[in-house]
Amino acid sequence: MVANVSSFGRNGVHDFILIRASAIILTLYTLYIVGFCAFGPDLTYLSWTNFFGSLFTKVFTMLALFSILIHAWIGLWQVLTDYIKPVMLRALLQLGLVSVLLGYFFSGLIIVWGV
Repeated sequence: MVANVSSFGRNGVHDFILIRASAIILTLYTLYIVGFCAFGPDLTYLSWTNFFGSLFTKVFTMLALFSILIHAWIGLWQVLTDYIKPVMLRALLQLGLVSVLLGYFFSGLIIVWGV
């Protein structure tokens, strides 16, 4: 019997769905930003500040940032469990990874909602 290991989803199917959903969100966010840069007004500090000052952009940015967190955690968890066999080393790397991802998320939260 396979032991239950820590993963973001409850099993492989949930991880698969989370990876695909986060990839779709990130793709839509990329198109949103590229669309603003390509078809929006001239890129000035004022236009950029107004763009990121809208509630929709703030919420969409946080959703994209959370999607990056999910996508990175699942992908790197799979790589670490496949290639790093010593349990203590893998646990330390996972702890470091979680710390970095949470740091990115909370700094993004402060930056986006501080505009």
